[in-house]
Amino acid sequence: MAGNEWINGYLEAILDSGGAVADDQKVSSPVSVRDGGDHFNPTKYFVEEVVTGVDETDLHRTWIKVVATRNSRERSTRLENMCWRIWHLTRKKKQLEWENVQRTANRRWEREQGRRDATEDMSEELSEGEKGDTVGELTQGETPRKKLQRNFSDIQSWSDDEKERKLYIVLISLHGLVRGENMELGRDSDTGGQVKYVVELARALSMMPGVYRVDLFTRQITSPEVDWSYGEPTEMLTSGSYDAEGNDVGESTGAYVIRVPCGPRDTYLRKELLWPYLQEFVDGALAHILNMSKVLGEQIGGGHPVWPYVIHGHYADAGDVAALLSGALNVPMVLTGHSLGRNKLEQLLKQGRQSKQDIDATYKIMRRIEAEELSLDAAELVITSTRQEIDEQWGLYDGFDVKLERVLRARARRGVNCHGRYMPRMVVIPPGMDFSSVSIQEDTADADGDLKDLIGADGASPRAVPPIWSEVMRFFTNPHKPMILALSRPDPKKNITTLVKAFGECRPLRELANLTLIMGNRDDIDEMSTGNASVLTTVLKLIDKYDLYGLVAYPKHHKQSDVPDIYRLGAKTKGVFINPALVEPFGLTLIEAAAHGLPMVATKNGGPVDIHRALNNGLLVDPHDQQAIADALLKLVAEKNLWHDCRKNGWRNIHLFSWPEHCRTYLSRVAACRMRHPQWKTDTPTDEALVEEESFGDSIWDVHESSLRLSMDGERSSLGGSLEYDPAEVGKVAGEGDPEMQDQVKRILSKINRQAPKPQGGISNSNNQNEVSGPTINKYPLLRRRRRLFVIAADCYDSNGGPDRKMLQLIQEVFKAIRSDSQMSKISGFALSTAMSISQVLSLLKSGKIPATDFDALICSSGSEVYYPGTAQCMDAEGKLCADPDYATHIEYRWGYDGVKRTLVKLMTSQNAQDNKKSTSIIEEDVQSSNPHCVSFVVKDSAEARPVDDLRQKLRMRGLRCHLMYCRSSTRLQVVPLLASRSQALRYLFVRWGLNVGNMYVIVGERGDTDYEELVSGYHKTVIMKGMVEKGSEELLRTAGSYHKEDTVPGHSPLVVFANKGIAAEEIMRALKEASKAASGM
Repeated sequence: MAGNEWINGYLEAILDSGGAVADDQKVSSPVSVRDGGDHFNPTKYFVEEVVTGVDETDLHRTWIKVVATRNSRERSTRLENMCWRIWHLTRKKKQLEWENVQRTANRRWEREQGRRDATEDMSEELSEGEKGDTVGELTQGETPRKKLQRNFSDIQSWSDDEKERKLYIVLISLHGLVRGENMELGRDSDTGGQVKYVVELARALSMMPGVYRVDLFTRQITSPEVDWSYGEPTEMLTSGSYDAEGNDVGESTGAYVIRVPCGPRDTYLRKELLWPYLQEFVDGALAHILNMSKVLGEQIGGGHPVWPYVIHGHYADAGDVAALLSGALNVPMVLTGHSLGRNKLEQLLKQGRQSKQDIDATYKIMRRIEAEELSLDAAELVITSTRQEIDEQWGLYDGFDVKLERVLRARARRGVNCHGRYMPRMVVIPPGMDFSSVSIQEDTADADGDLKDLIGADGASPRAVPPIWSEVMRFFTNPHKPMILALSRPDPKKNITTLVKAFGECRPLRELANLTLIMGNRDDIDEMSTGNASVLTTVLKLIDKYDLYGLVAYPKHHKQSDVPDIYRLGAKTKGVFINPALVEPFGLTLIEAAAHGLPMVATKNGGPVDIHRALNNGLLVDPHDQQAIADALLKLVAEKNLWHDCRKNGWRNIHLFSWPEHCRTYLSRVAACRMRHPQWKTDTPTDEALVEEESFGDSIWDVHESSLRLSMDGERSSLGGSLEYDPAEVGKVAGEGDPEMQDQVKRILSKINRQAPKPQGGISNSNNQNEVSGPTINKYPLLRRRRRLFVIAADCYDSNGGPDRKMLQLIQEVFKAIRSDSQMSKISGFALSTAMSISQVLSLLKSGKIPATDFDALICSSGSEVYYPGTAQCMDAEGKLCADPDYATHIEYRWGYDGVKRTLVKLMTSQNAQDNKKSTSIIEEDVQSSNPHCVSFVVKDSAEARPVDDLRQKLRMRGLRCHLMYCRSSTRLQVVPLLASRSQALRYLFVRWGLNVGNMYVIVGERGDTDYEELVSGYHKTVIMKGMVEKGSEELLRTAGSYHKEDTVPGHSPLVVFANKGIAAEEIMRALKEASKAASGM
């Protein structure tokens, strides 16, 4: 094996040691490595098993120690130990390979079963046309170009006619160091090509007709480890205050970086450590988006909020955030994965060095995969760079099935019911590039000039040339020959050694061309990583073997700014660019080379196939076929007409990879998505009836806010302050403000004098528990005037799933605590968040003699319904309490009640159908707890129930998108729409009524339903009541090998406090004040 002399030496050492290993010890080894069946043959074992199957990284270090050993006995002992070590490594690797084969087979079976179930569930039989679309094969004679035209036939191209649209676009790239200028690319693994891509995308989109503003969200970092600029809340990327004609188009137009704080404020965290803080980022980003929507509404929306046109997440973490923001705002989501967790996990497992548990501990890979699955659930569109990424990478996910996606798309086109099944649409949009520095010349015979005129006949330079040219050409005996250029890391996957062999063994190619290998930067090969060093060593030995001195250049150093000059040198010599990688995910260098006039030879595996289809500027080859590589290079170098045709084609089509073209395709694809946005009116009603109904409380707040503005200290009111509405105090404001304010105050004082106190409403004695009576009915909830909201979300249930008495006690003590503070009671509201249905909630409150109207909101059935007791909005004509219709519309997205219900019954029944016994389901429908947006089941035996992770996987494979949870002490299984949950309901209250999540206090127990973790994380304050909940449902949340609680909930957060001294008003008040104080210090 070339480049591995240590293996040859090791073989010699094993031969010298004889059969000592086998004589001294007997091992249980494969039959193939035994001679005569009894003796272990280390040489045969090494050749057959180790050289072909074991990674040599660590063994090489051990071998160096062995070689350095002088004592022959010690040397033999070390060799013996090394042999055993190799045997154990190989056995471990084979075991991992077997487990991978089993896992792949099981997954394939589950995928086929899910597809079969989904097809059976859809009542209408597939037509012949659908069947053809299902297998996804081109009809005979259909070319790739015709297929492309067919796919785009229903897409309207984005044009300059869209300039009146004034869109607001949100991009999210969470990790790394993001800024517009002087990007620190390569500083760490999180600050690389993705950062450059999203910044350039934001700039390019802001320049498109019809796009008014682009916000790129990232994490705010104020750590001393990084530059101060990463702590700036806002950074302008482009200013679009004036259009091409010089007209003022608005002060907020352009592209901006918006930095949102989350997690420790003074620490720069790598992406694997950011997962517990994503909910905080969501709440911070939501606050900015709502504020910007109002600002843009005043500027360009005629007073109506301008909602984001699309929310686009980049990478898994930002995809998770985008999914939650999309659900909170009810706007479309787009996802770009960049790199995928399942693909990385498969590659790491194949290496055999780490177990799945070790990989997860290092990379948090399971949390990343779940984030990508959640992103697929919510995304309307997934953007990829290549077709290979769709088929071979996204195809690994539960939430995407190429065949099922085509079936569902065909049914949707024909208007056939898909029974709540959805698959995101995958589209290939290659990354954009900036070609502003590339000058495309006329392609004439002497367009490049004579290289001799530039460098001189003897290699001396008569005029200044780029320094890198001299660095490259010093290697060549004849620098005027066409140059074959390869530019990549010296990674084994880049297949450089095969290229050198192809060049060395093809005499006509050696006579016609030179070979230039740009293999990164190096000072000392011995200091490089083992893999890179091995490739470089092999290249040098091949150069010596084939005597390629004077024909191959391999400079040690180059700068990033030298790369365009290297391409230009290749074009000047009428050379060829080659990418012979075993698999190339995209192939950015191929586009760069084409832009500089270089035809290409590239691998046929991966992204180059799509690039070649678009540019038609070269040849594709099998990277394993050395002769095919040589023939393709020789063909392009020798046939000058073909070379010129390829060059012209590349220049003619290179615009397809420009940023304007990328953005045009991007916006066209987004425009074809199902557009959605909040339908309600968020402005405050001004009709006279509402003014009479609510103006008293509203005006009091107006005066109070005016008073605060006029005060000198300007401090915000705290939990410990006082806020009494004393008419005398209010009267003082009348003499301090402007005349308009004085008139307003006089009207308020007159209302105070004539308005009688309103008694508390209550539950009527009617038998219908959904009837709520009271002396007054507000048209709209008072939530829009609250400054704080206390959310009671403790999951206290008995063994039958009924509410525990502790829940009533907690409600009463929270009321007592808040009402003991005059300020807090006047600015605060209350909400109850529970898995119980509305009828069960009202029964509970009635048993404790607590008026339902004491609550501003009731979030019922695990977040599937929201009620506002005592408001006309949630009261029907007969006076019965009904759910918020706006919220019902809000969460309707991708909800398939019947499909979910049927599938869950089947899944929970099938696992008991064994031993030829009559199958019985472990669940039965709980009609009383169900509603149009919640399928509720009674769990007969929680020990036999499938975990949430397992059920969610099965539903995703069948195209069903929803939110599952076990609740009420594991006695119920409830399924609600994808956009519904108790935590998302709180964000809905923020979006709908303007009550900031940061001003909410969520009171929970130490454990709860399986959605408990979602309630703890976020920008709200959380009070955990210790000892309150005896049994939760969290044991049914995750399967073995899934992500962990610490991947979703921060271990220590100033926003989370504990109440340790029981359910008492004093202890609750202490915890609330502690949370408020800690949050104010952040």
